[in-house]
Amino acid sequence: LPLLLKATLLRLASGSYRPFYNGFYYNHIMNDNDDGQDKVDYFNGARLVVETSQDPVYSYSGANVTLPCHYRYEPDLGPKRKIRIKWSKLRDDYTKEQDVMVAIGKTYMAFGDFKGRAHIHRASQHEASLVISDVRLKDDGKYRCEVIDGLEDESEVVDLRLQGIVFPYQPPRGQYRLNFHEAEQVCQDQGAILANFNQLFQAWSEGLDWCNAGWLADGTVQYPIRLPRKPCGGVHLAPGIRSYGPRHRHLHRFDAFCFSSALKGEVFYLDRLAGMTLEEAKQSCQDAGAEIARVGQLYSAWKFLGLDRCSAGWLADGSVRYPIVTPRANCGPAEPGVRSFGFPSKGRFGVFCYRER
Repeated sequence: LPLLLKATLLRLASGSYRPFYNGFYYNHIMNDNDDGQDKVDYFNGARLVVETSQDPVYSYSGANVTLPCHYRYEPDLGPKRKIRIKWSKLRDDYTKEQDVMVAIGKTYMAFGDFKGRAHIHRASQHEASLVISDVRLKDDGKYRCEVIDGLEDESEVVDLRLQGIVFPYQPPRGQYRLNFHEAEQVCQDQGAILANFNQLFQAWSEGLDWCNAGWLADGTVQYPIRLPRKPCGGVHLAPGIRSYGPRHRHLHRFDAFCFSSALKGEVFYLDRLAGMTLEEAKQSCQDAGAEIARVGQLYSAWKFLGLDRCSAGWLADGSVRYPIVTPRANCGPAEPGVRSFGFPSKGRFGVFCYRER
């Protein structure tokens, strides 16, 4: 007989074979009361169901947020079982996950930037909600709640969105001077991060119209147009987000779209009768128990705190700007916004300072 057939007959004759039950027979599953013997786990007829919020959960930088997640069995299995909970943060394209934390019973472990900031909230028997404290800008995104019971594994996704504002940024050297990595850095220097597409799209839907292309967090280069015009893709294209697609992160150079969230502190204005140089402005903020404000902080104060000041002031990057909520004569264009005088090498102005509450 062929060798394979002989081996099969010998196994059948030995009586040690184990039958296969419609896909619900599992070998080498160890139970909690391990006696050193392999245990067999049969399908118990109950379905594991995981539920998260179908609507985005909104928060802001520095806050605490709970991402809801609950699980149940259909039909109910009665007493609580020993399950494993895993939370992961997804990339926009779902190609990679960042481990946030895992938990079994009362034991849990958080990873990376989430160490000391993440834990499981268990107000009810079948709750697996994730609590993130001191929310950071880069926490914005999609999170997967995964519940594992033996060989059953179900998950759902919840979307955490930070309340914030997108602003275009050019460095003092001028337009289109930043590769991707430099764009990441200048946004961080301004108390912000590179915006993602969803954040740029939200800003466009709220009125952002900007004809210069800028980097986004996924390495693509795009720009938002509300009013089609010839220099901005042509008059025959509909309003929307124009895209150059992915660009070379080292060689290609553009501006940046930065994202800043709501503030924990306050932005306020200081001035002297004769104005101040940039160095004098920095010192004035320090004397007031604060620091010179960054561009992202000024934008956030304008949008979320209603900061309205028709007086130009220094910012930390050496630019001079002022925020207008209510447009009026001698305060720039007829629309609300943050006005800019660029990066003057000379001149004396007031200063915008930032102080934590």
